[in-house]
Amino acid sequence: MAMIDPARERQRLLEFYADQLDGELEKVAGQAYELTEIAREVLGAELAKRGLNVKLVEQRPVPPAPPVLPGDPPPEPPPVEPPPEGELELRRMVTIRQFRDLPEALLAKGSLESAGIEAVLTDDNIVRLDWFWSNLMGGIKLKVDLEDVAAANEILNQPIPDGFDTAGTGEYPQPRCPSCQSLDVSFQELNKPVAYVSAYLGVPIPFHRRAWRCHSCHAEWEEDGVPGSADSSI
Repeated sequence: MAMIDPARERQRLLEFYADQLDGELEKVAGQAYELTEIAREVLGAELAKRGLNVKLVEQRPVPPAPPVLPGDPPPEPPPVEPPPEGELELRRMVTIRQFRDLPEALLAKGSLESAGIEAVLTDDNIVRLDWFWSNLMGGIKLKVDLEDVAAANEILNQPIPDGFDTAGTGEYPQPRCPSCQSLDVSFQELNKPVAYVSAYLGVPIPFHRRAWRCHSCHAEWEEDGVPGSADSSI
């Protein structure tokens, strides 16, 4: 098979397109994906020479999907590409609980993990460094995957267990109220005016408070387990 001489082919196409009408050239430009590279180049030059603002269609158009008729099965959805390897899907994690103290947050996280639900604590490092900022930021946040929200809430709404075992922490017994032995206890929230002043100044302001509070009998006590009043003073 003889090879095509590019110079002679270019001259032939120049003469061919020069004899075509404007409408014929526009039609050819709409199917430029079927032309050779030399033909597209010569066609573009001829269109520019005539001042025709016509764009060459160099990619074959995708045919439209066939219409869905009554009784036909619905079309399959396009495949979902998996996220890049190593990319954290934090966008799918939602906050379901907020805690004022770390032991309470660890208890909830351990309850979910023991049920096979992946849970993540955020802002827990802040409470280890500065308890004032933890309260100002809304406390420690417990997050689960969007698909596990209903199951996680069902587990957390169950009666409080006596303790839990979580990876890296070991056995943690849930604190009890020394007055009524209830497990529904937590740290009392900081005095907010004092916390705001302390955060603004950047230095801790000493004040006295009762560390634990029972939500059943409303007793309050410090780490020594002796119930006391709810009053606190700076």
